[in-house]
Amino acid sequence: MRTGSAVLYVPVLALTGMLAVIACDSSQPKSAVGGATVPAELQPGEAKFHAYCSACHGPQGGGTQQGPPLVHKIYEPNHHGDAAFQRAAAFGVKAHHWEFGNMPKIDGVTSGDVEQITGYIRWLQHQAGIF
Repeated sequence: MRTGSAVLYVPVLALTGMLAVIACDSSQPKSAVGGATVPAELQPGEAKFHAYCSACHGPQGGGTQQGPPLVHKIYEPNHHGDAAFQRAAAFGVKAHHWEFGNMPKIDGVTSGDVEQITGYIRWLQHQAGIF
């Protein structure tokens, strides 16, 4: 835990059906490194992110008034693995880390689209030094 960070402990239902407690950091998101060029293989994911996600999660995953930042350590792979992004798009998400309300499922997005979007998000996170 970083000094000065606010930490919220939230009970969540783990996939095994057991109740777990996860520490959630409510600090500000980290920005992607300015000027970095998105690698060609991630550009389809970037385009799909802008089409399906950026209205709520911001143009580079930094969040908006409607949705949380995805470039944040809460969403790093050890806390929210790639499968969590698949489930969020397919089924929606009940609000648990942030006060933005529930996320609806995303109609029209395929699992392949989400895989590409997740690759782009992971690149943004890496550029921001999150992992």
